[in-house]
Amino acid sequence: MTFSIRILLVAGALVAATGIASAKDWTATTVRIGTDATYPPFESQDSGGNIVGFDIDVGNAACAEVGLKCEFSNQDWDGIIPALLANKIDAILSSMSITPERLQTIDFTDKVYNTPPALAVAKDSTIAGLAAGDLSGKSIGVQSSTTHATYVEKTYTDADIKYYKTADDYKLDLSSGRLDAAMDDVVVLTEWVDSPDGACCKILGTIKPIPEIHGKGAGIGVRKEDSDLKALFNKGLAAIRANGKYKEINDKY
Repeated sequence: MTFSIRILLVAGALVAATGIASAKDWTATTVRIGTDATYPPFESQDSGGNIVGFDIDVGNAACAEVGLKCEFSNQDWDGIIPALLANKIDAILSSMSITPERLQTIDFTDKVYNTPPALAVAKDSTIAGLAAGDLSGKSIGVQSSTTHATYVEKTYTDADIKYYKTADDYKLDLSSGRLDAAMDDVVVLTEWVDSPDGACCKILGTIKPIPEIHGKGAGIGVRKEDSDLKALFNKGLAAIRANGKYKEINDKY
């Protein structure tokens, strides 16, 4: 055996040993999941400050199936991916769409759900449709750094686009007449317009998702190197779909 071959073998053994040493036993620690709890019914805070919602129930059920101890924390939406990359959290479960742009930075599990976007307007609105011309010169509210913001920017080029930190902020402006329309997930908007706070408004219609913008549904975001955690989440998600727990949670909301 030549000296150079021995060097390569030793180097390979060191790399393998390093990989084994760095592997993390996720079942022996608390998995920290970040969520922007301003997005009911998927994630929000109840009167006691507890984080609740569809995503939370799904996440807890999936974690339980694979023996993960999962803990949710409230994170600002604009800072949630940086928090993941900085190791402040281990995963994101916050109605985050699996888009080509985000996949350049982080990885995702299989989709948790996939629902279309919609446009909400005042009940007495004169806006007749969802085409670009229908919204020309109108003000549209949208949460910043979302797929809905990207769609509005690319579609309603003659509209006055207003960006908001949270969904609650644009809802307030739409209900008070400071906005002509708002775009978000149809489930989020429907729950709002069906509540006393959203009695001012109605769903004008839904938009057919564009894969390049809206992605292929919402998933659980993880760091690219944490493929083992991704696999555990996917196993848990598959299990709750198979045993009926997912349907039970879905029916609840």
